[in-house]
Amino acid sequence: MNKLIQIAVGMMGAAFTSGAYAAWETNLTKGVTDISHEVYDLHMLVLYVCIAIGVLVFGAMIYSMIYHRKSKGHKAATFHESTKAEIAWTIVPVFILVALAIPAAKALIKMEDSSNADLTILVTGYQWKWQYEYPEEGISFFSNLASDSREASARDSGIDPATVDNYLLEVDNPLVIPVGKKVRFLFTSNDVNHGWWVPDFAVKKDAIPGFINDMWANVNEPGIYRGQCAELCGKDHGFMPIVVIAKEESEYNEWVEQQLASAKETEAAANKTWDMASLMEQGEKVYTTSCVACHQAGGQGIPGVFPAITGSAIATGDVAGHLDTIMNGRPGTAMQAFAGQLNDADVAAVTTYQRNGLGNSVGDMVQPSDVKALR
Repeated sequence: MNKLIQIAVGMMGAAFTSGAYAAWETNLTKGVTDISHEVYDLHMLVLYVCIAIGVLVFGAMIYSMIYHRKSKGHKAATFHESTKAEIAWTIVPVFILVALAIPAAKALIKMEDSSNADLTILVTGYQWKWQYEYPEEGISFFSNLASDSREASARDSGIDPATVDNYLLEVDNPLVIPVGKKVRFLFTSNDVNHGWWVPDFAVKKDAIPGFINDMWANVNEPGIYRGQCAELCGKDHGFMPIVVIAKEESEYNEWVEQQLASAKETEAAANKTWDMASLMEQGEKVYTTSCVACHQAGGQGIPGVFPAITGSAIATGDVAGHLDTIMNGRPGTAMQAFAGQLNDADVAAVTTYQRNGLGNSVGDMVQPSDVKALR
């Protein structure tokens, strides 16, 4: 037993004197917005009040048990109630609660006031990704889990997640906002309830199908800020992180120009004729991003849960039926409709890839024009 105690003490000592202890943060995140600072200060105020109450109450209890115990000749009081005590322990807690409620109410009102925003962003949750739309700029894109995290998370991948930077906390297309501007976020969902949560912004809001919730943030410092879906939303709930990059206004404007130029390139790609090699290359990228979570990297699916692509009647059958499944989904199943998530070129590419890769060899090609004709 003594040996076990020595080992336990040694392990605790190593933990408290190592870098691991420095990273073991249990307090609330202070954040990088004025609201997050206000929330942090309120949290600390309430914590200190609770500590003071705890010290007084438990201090009085311990003192009484030590110095007024029966063995020292003390006898318990026989009264059943005290008007003064009743008044005291009613008035004092009410005073404390009111004193805390006033600044808390002011902070809550401020948090919910999204008026006079400089920028509005619509955030839509999907299983399992986020869509970000900038109505004023005409920008829209999906943000998926980064491919290296996806590969490391796959069964029998052989990749140690510890070797992946920001494992399960990195995305392919991060949200970008300007520093020093009031950004209004509108939240909704395309399927089930999701929760958009970025601790550094003190923003945590549910994304609910058929409803629009809103919140705002004004980030003071440029940087990269990470969050996660905070609502249990299905199989890959832990695989839809949030990454926000706050840029100086000039850099943000450059990013907007790049996004608009990229949108024009995407439009041009949808109007050209692709060769088989290009379709297969692009199709593999789309499959890895949008399909692999359910159908798996090799197309084998998950028996009894998600159907296989390899050898399936849909992927090897009539191309029109295959396109219909990808674009419109299958009601009553986990198969989503991707018509609103993928552009014409990506739908054509992933369809071609599924029909000529993953163990299939149909031999046909789907062009963006074929997809456009079905919209």
